[in-house]
Amino acid sequence: MASAKRYRSILGIILLAACGSLQAALPAAIADANGESTVALPSLADMLERANPAVVNIATRSTVVEHNRLLADPFFRRFFNIPESRRRYRRTQSAGSGVVVDAAKGYIVTNNHVIDGADEITVGLSDGRTLEAELVGRDPQVDLALLKVSAQNLVAIQFADSAALRVGDFVVAIGNPFGLNQTVTSGIVSALGRSGLGIEGYEDFIQTDAPINPGNSGGALVDLRGDLVGINTAIYAPSGGNVGIGFAIPANMTAAIIAELIENGEVNRGYVGAVVQPLNRELAKAFDVLPADGAPAGVVVVDVQPASSAEKAGLTPGDVIVQMGDKKITSVADFENQAAVMFIGDRLDIVLVRQGEQQTLTLEIFADTQEQVAGQRITPRLNGVVLQNLSAADDLGGGVVVAEVMINSSAYAYGLRSGDIIVGANRNTVTDIAELREAVRRDNRRLMLRVYRNGRFGPITIR
Repeated sequence: MASAKRYRSILGIILLAACGSLQAALPAAIADANGESTVALPSLADMLERANPAVVNIATRSTVVEHNRLLADPFFRRFFNIPESRRRYRRTQSAGSGVVVDAAKGYIVTNNHVIDGADEITVGLSDGRTLEAELVGRDPQVDLALLKVSAQNLVAIQFADSAALRVGDFVVAIGNPFGLNQTVTSGIVSALGRSGLGIEGYEDFIQTDAPINPGNSGGALVDLRGDLVGINTAIYAPSGGNVGIGFAIPANMTAAIIAELIENGEVNRGYVGAVVQPLNRELAKAFDVLPADGAPAGVVVVDVQPASSAEKAGLTPGDVIVQMGDKKITSVADFENQAAVMFIGDRLDIVLVRQGEQQTLTLEIFADTQEQVAGQRITPRLNGVVLQNLSAADDLGGGVVVAEVMINSSAYAYGLRSGDIIVGANRNTVTDIAELREAVRRDNRRLMLRVYRNGRFGPITIR
């Protein structure tokens, strides 16, 4: 009996500690048989009453071609005189979530993959209204899209500073999983700065164990105040459903992309022009930046592209970049994620260590006016690659020449070489850099190239 009382006492302490951690949750009263309030328990209900109306359901319809390998072959159609009209089409529909970010102007943010290829986009509000939406712009490399609706009495969400998030913070996911409107799940931030997953071109994900399922994409990840900390984007789902690992795009990155889409209708992302690599202990010691205790922080510049923004700013190989703007740079992922929110015309200070001394340079992102284009401007998978257009008068009818490939780049590791001519990407014909960029924009989950080399065609897949 004594041990049972002690167990109940310990259990009570644990429950009180758990309840105390939800300081932002407001109490809800429980009434006894006489209708009088007896006990107050923590609840997220009041917070959700404020946040839920800002989360919407998004339904899309699109027309797709039913692929038949023989009918898709132009030589087969020509040989058997099969007209183009014999292609079969079918209508598809899908559903996802979105978040109202500007009530006055009707702006709604969602994932690019939610609306990709859609002919019709419909937004369902929490009050039952259904609205037609227009696409303002999108950024496939970050997987964000901005929609606009015409309506009164919309409710917009407030943005939190996602840079202030810590592992262990409580978060709530709001969305429409499996078409079940206004579903709420809760959990914690289980990791920050997740990258290298191969989901998007630029990755700086918030990882959470708040259950996220198909249909949650584009929905809100909020803190206990109901402020937006991220846009739910992807899940790790070996079984097809939630297993406790979900990913969200940070609110700060989302806000930067939204501002660019509102202003320009597209993302004019700049290219720094510096090739960097991780700073290990040996390199840190060689460059005299090894801290007395702890791991080295920063990235080493190993190459600077000619006439690039980096060269004009004064960056040189051997510089150790430790900060860009307000963001500390501790890894290559930090460097690449900062590049995701750097647009043409932006200026920011770069703090670096050169020959043991700390310096600050001003980096201005210029438009690319060179005949040669850095592959990073097309996709991060072509980092370290320099491209230029092939004359359309060539026997190939055009293409993109690989002018240079850095030997430490992923593209080189997967087999791309200087002198290769790219004539196709992701099953699309490529005759110039513009078509290569469009092929990547349509499907940025992979990069399958068709390359002409030494009189022969062959495939190269860069992961």
